Amino acid sequence: MAGKYFCMVMRLNIDCNGCCRKVRRILLNMKEIETHLIEKQQCRVSVCGRFVAADVAIKMRKKMNRRVEILEIQELDGTTEEMEQRAMIATCKTHQLYC
Repeated sequence: MAGKYFCMVMRLNIDCNGCCRKVRRILLNMKEIETHLIEKQQCRVSVCGRFVAADVAIKMRKKMNRRVEILEIQELDGTTEEMEQRAMIATCKTHQLYC
C-alpha cells in the first residue's frame, strides 16, 4: 500500500483558531501526509499522501480528542509529483481555504 497515493476528506469540529493551529501542527508532524487543506468554516480537513486512511483518522481522533468522520477517500494511480499537484488543485477548486 506504500506505493498508492490517497486523498482523503475528513469532517472534524474546528471551533476556533487555536483548534485550527492544533490540527495544522498535527498534520505537519505526520510524515505520511504530503499536502493538507484545512477548511475551518466547513469543518473539513483534506489530506493527500501515501497513508492508511484509518490510521490517519485514528491519530487525529486521539490527538484532538474529537470525533473524526471520513467523508471521502480517493485513490490515485500516478506516483509522480504531477499527480499530487492535480489532486490538490482538484480539492482546492471546490473549496476555499479558511485558516
